[in-house]
Amino acid sequence: MSDVGTLIRHWRRARGLSQLALSAESVVSLRHLSFIETGRASPSRAMVLKLAEVLDVPLRERNSLLLAAGFAPVYRESALDVPEMAAIRAALDAILTHQEPYPALVMDREWNIRRTNAAAARFFGFLQAGHDTAAPGPPNVLRRMFHPDGVRRYVRNWPDVSEALVRRVRREAVGGLADERAQSILREVLAYPGVPASLKSLDATVPTLPVVPIEYARDGREFDYFSTVTTLGTAQDITLQELRIECFFPANEETRRLAYALAESAAS
Repeated sequence: MSDVGTLIRHWRRARGLSQLALSAESVVSLRHLSFIETGRASPSRAMVLKLAEVLDVPLRERNSLLLAAGFAPVYRESALDVPEMAAIRAALDAILTHQEPYPALVMDREWNIRRTNAAAARFFGFLQAGHDTAAPGPPNVLRRMFHPDGVRRYVRNWPDVSEALVRRVRREAVGGLADERAQSILREVLAYPGVPASLKSLDATVPTLPVVPIEYARDGREFDYFSTVTTLGTAQDITLQELRIECFFPANEETRRLAYALAESAAS
């Protein structure tokens, strides 16, 4: 079986499609699709891109498919701070600023935190105030939530939140280098002290609650948030497609009041 055939079969199965279903959705004959997957036929560049589009393969992995088929990659990966990204940075900053006084952050596919608004810095600074230690490495959502020196100690419903996060990582990470790195970070955090061994065997396909709130508490103050995750539409750059914008919203009036109080305290 050819490398590209193996990858196409991997993504087809990851998307829960039979050969017949993929054949129908991509308008490719079942016989030709079978030959591609088994290496008896070599797909054209257009065919690789067509199948990748139908399978909703991330741009980074579309480049891998093209390379495996003997073609040059077509999608670039740009640094977020280059001049060409000025409009994107402005859009991200507008979203983050609009979320004030509630936390919001931008993370990549490996759960590294790329940007935050002032509310996020203020809130997590409040949680970590007085501690000389923190989660290791660059800012990362998973490390921050699972490490004993992160915010874990202030999350009242940490068992529910940790379980939801593990399921989410495993559900989203279905292939490719970025997903392998996310899975590697997940294995790292599951080995932290105090993390239940049962989290290692969670089934990502089991349905979860529609929304899992995060209940923080410190110094007599309780913040109950739920979050939404937004992506950039029609992104044609790997960096942009992999960005996730997570915005936190108050689940009750008390959290709303405390968020405004933190903002007013910082302003004064």
